[in-house]
Amino acid sequence: MSESAGDGKLELKQASKEAKESENVAEKYSAMTVSKNSDVNMGDLSSAFSAVTTHKSVKKQIQFVEDKQEFSRFPTKAGRRSLSRSISQSSTDSYSSAASYSDSSDDETSPRDKAQVNSKGTGDFCVKNIKQAEFGRREIEIAEQDMSALISLRKRAQGEKPLAGAKIVGCTHITAQTAVLIETLVALGAQCRWTACNIYSTQNEVAAALSEMGVAVFAWKGESEDDFWWCIDRCVNMEGWQPNMILDDGGDLTHWVYKKYPSVFKKIRGIVEESVTGVHRLYQLSKAGKLCVPAMNVNDSVTKQKFDNLYCCRESILDGLKRTTDVMFGGKQVVVCGYGEVGKGCCAALKALGAIVYITEIDPICALQACMDGFRVVKLNEVIRQVDVIITCTGNKNVVTRDQLDRMKNGCIVCNMGHSNTEIDVASLRTPELTWERVRSQVDHVIWPDGKRVVLLAEGRLLNLSCSTVPTFVLSITATTQALALIELYNAPEGRYKQDVYLLPKKMDEYVASLHLPTFDAHLTELSDEQAKYLGLNKNGPFKPNYYRY
Repeated sequence: MSESAGDGKLELKQASKEAKESENVAEKYSAMTVSKNSDVNMGDLSSAFSAVTTHKSVKKQIQFVEDKQEFSRFPTKAGRRSLSRSISQSSTDSYSSAASYSDSSDDETSPRDKAQVNSKGTGDFCVKNIKQAEFGRREIEIAEQDMSALISLRKRAQGEKPLAGAKIVGCTHITAQTAVLIETLVALGAQCRWTACNIYSTQNEVAAALSEMGVAVFAWKGESEDDFWWCIDRCVNMEGWQPNMILDDGGDLTHWVYKKYPSVFKKIRGIVEESVTGVHRLYQLSKAGKLCVPAMNVNDSVTKQKFDNLYCCRESILDGLKRTTDVMFGGKQVVVCGYGEVGKGCCAALKALGAIVYITEIDPICALQACMDGFRVVKLNEVIRQVDVIITCTGNKNVVTRDQLDRMKNGCIVCNMGHSNTEIDVASLRTPELTWERVRSQVDHVIWPDGKRVVLLAEGRLLNLSCSTVPTFVLSITATTQALALIELYNAPEGRYKQDVYLLPKKMDEYVASLHLPTFDAHLTELSDEQAKYLGLNKNGPFKPNYYRY
């Protein structure tokens, strides 16, 4: 036998040995994976539909002034497992979410079917997995580091307990930042029960951490439509406990209490609302003479509108789009529908990355601002066939219609940055000739018969909180504003606030801003007595009249 032949046999023997070792390693790894997946899941963050839906005990259609919305049930689990199916089925597959950091899981058991208790033996909550509480606690601790102003408010006021006796029912995004707000309210004396305003945005581990702390949380990522309203009802309808304050984001909780529990609604001392959609609903109620409690419009407070709406969206729009599509924006043609504060933030970010940005607007003032900022104002139909990305930021309905979806080019990305899910007419896509293909978490390809695909993100729901995360510091500003609004309404003497919608007092806006300045080591200039007299101001503020536009 030649030397080379002997070497060849040795090499074959060595290769065979290595192959067997690789198989053994693979088998061990597979066993570990199975074992890991069979354990309690550390973050089954499935996607779902969050919007105006119905509780199973309520069969009649809910009508809010002139806006009628019908509610339907989600498909069966078998239907949800299908990756490529007709659009008549809803995309509610179980996927891990970019908005949370826990692993995905195949556990499809509804939290409503689980009997869970926290370490104190209490079971007055419904979350995905209470055993995720320790992980959620770490998330909350991370958020606290960048929410120093809210923590400062907590320390300053917890001795006085300004919310002692307050029973707050809340419906917001349940994230680590919201948890810092909730724990602040509890530290100030309030009792809280909480549910989610957007099913996509719930961080399961954070919900578990709050439940472990004793807050009654009813929310998980991946609720069905029926679950959504069941969770709201469980928050409100608790024997021996009646809410006297509402903190809402989108108006669904307020709407539910108003319609289903009118006697409870009449005893509410105040409502705090932070979204365009929810504020619009409050003004509708007020105009109809049906708002029997005072409400605070936090959305249009300076510290919410000029910071959360603008700066938060400026950063999170790119985060959401990158995580879901990996799209490169340089040279892409993008339409942003609406040039309010949200639209301004989105456009600033897109322009900085080299995108060609068009604006659609109904308001001539906002349109003129867009022109002066270097954007071209168009009608959507003028550019619908050529643009690569369409982003809605209006809070309106049917901003992008089925006809326009039909005329989009192949590969066009469509998403929404407004709270309401009505801006993109997704319902019109639920027809047999169109097929949905789930390609990754919160990303669907809607496929036309000719093969054209439109990329729909989060099924037309809020992109940034559904598909990514948002900057903690900016949420600290909003959360502090919400806390002060609750304190103000709860402690206001009788007669200060009538049955109407109010803006946060200017002095409170300034106070919220001042709490956040130390983060930047910013030092305010103080007016001299002469200067204050000249301007006709108090040296301690407020420094601008109510009609001032920042």
